[in-house]
Amino acid sequence: MQSFKYTEPPSPYWIKSTPETNYPELKENINTDVAVIGGGIVGITCAYLLAREGLKVAILEADRILQGTTGHTTAKITSQHALIYDRLTTQMGQEKARQYAEANEKAIRFIADTVAEKKIDCDFTWCPAYVYTQSDNYVQQIKNEEKTASALGIKASVVHDLPLPFSIKAALRFDGQARFHPLKYLKALAKMLPDSCRIFEQTRAVNIEEGDSVAVITNQGKKVTASKAVIASHYPFFDGGGMYFARMYPSRSYVIAVTIAEEFPEGVFISAEDPTRSLRSQPMGDEELILVGGEDHKTGQSKNTGVHYDNLLRFARDTFEVREVKYRWSTQDYITLDGVPYVGNLTAKHPNVYVATGFAKWGMTNGTAAATIIRDLITHGDSPWKDVYTPSRFNTASAVNFVVTNIDVAKHLVAGKLKPTEDMEDLAPGDARIVSIDGDKAGAFRDDQGRLHLVDITCTHMGCELSWNEAERSWDCPCHGSRFTYEGDIIEGPALSKLRHPGEGPNQVEPNVLQ
Repeated sequence: MQSFKYTEPPSPYWIKSTPETNYPELKENINTDVAVIGGGIVGITCAYLLAREGLKVAILEADRILQGTTGHTTAKITSQHALIYDRLTTQMGQEKARQYAEANEKAIRFIADTVAEKKIDCDFTWCPAYVYTQSDNYVQQIKNEEKTASALGIKASVVHDLPLPFSIKAALRFDGQARFHPLKYLKALAKMLPDSCRIFEQTRAVNIEEGDSVAVITNQGKKVTASKAVIASHYPFFDGGGMYFARMYPSRSYVIAVTIAEEFPEGVFISAEDPTRSLRSQPMGDEELILVGGEDHKTGQSKNTGVHYDNLLRFARDTFEVREVKYRWSTQDYITLDGVPYVGNLTAKHPNVYVATGFAKWGMTNGTAAATIIRDLITHGDSPWKDVYTPSRFNTASAVNFVVTNIDVAKHLVAGKLKPTEDMEDLAPGDARIVSIDGDKAGAFRDDQGRLHLVDITCTHMGCELSWNEAERSWDCPCHGSRFTYEGDIIEGPALSKLRHPGEGPNQVEPNVLQ
């Protein structure tokens, strides 16, 4: 099978098929009602909802809006988040499972109603969603999930055949689900914000100060003073003592977008078992793209990231008559200890600071629900779904996973410090390795022109040792998911400082993690 050649960076279809944004950088101190940090689906939807309540909002985005996880999604608008409802009912009780189901079902309706009301051209299409299995081990789980989801008000049913060219043991079907082009939808929402709401790009928030008001400090030393602040930056850039770094872990997954000879059936599909296989279609002019996704793994903990694209292509070719691979991309999301996002007050000590994080790769509905919850908490002080999403929750499943997650972090922190180094004389173009320079370790990458790029690979977030990501040409943190270019610039994650270069002194761990 032909393998990918990773000489070009990943290119998500959503980003490539929409115009670039060009909102200004924040260059002066400003005052507003609510400061929203993060220009993804949570930040933009939250600003839109708060503006409808008459509040002034400032969105601060470190890069360009919608270039992060929202721009790298598979964009399924569904309340079917694998097999979650039976587990939630067991771990949290029926009432909280009902809240989760209702929040996500209403998020679907909100997106659909907004698209219709505002006449947004974003390829919105109603379709069923399926989670299927080819293993006998998952059949009973699917039956249990159907019974639980139906009791929670979801239109669910068990089927034993799919309109796909392979056999299955069973599948769970949810009706009333959808798919769309997320950036066409969200860029339209951003343009609909009133003049009282402003978007600032290339403006990285680095700290929050609290007193009678909330002050968000940027990397340029500018200040946004507001009554409330919403941290919608995917990973909380400001921890506030909430220990979010210990209560989530980062996970990467991959997508290839192909054209096929066959007509793709109605619906969005995902497997119950690992390795995950996700399928959906997307119109692209006169053609139809098929998005083939999956291959999840913890960030920084896959030795050969390129193989994940090859595995997806192999699956696509085994399933369809593939004509061409048009796009490839990967994404990163954070998974909480119990699999439910943290949405609400950052901590009890920060009543005017809100957070939304940990969407476990189901951010289209959960992100919309999160924006609604935060809108309700800011404007009314309450939300019908706050209990299931509250960041302050802690249950038996959380306690067990807290130990497992942090043992894994400790393992990689120590292992990185003990990892042997190699020389770089024979480093070929396109390759990277950890090398020794005057007794200190550095990450070395030789680009396609033969130039050598050296960085200190101690993560600036909390000091973990970075791993090389061959498919994305980045240095990734296996502890908390910060990612850096081979020149040391931040790509994503909790890190606020870029990597230093040899001779500049060692990287410093950021001081505000536990503020």
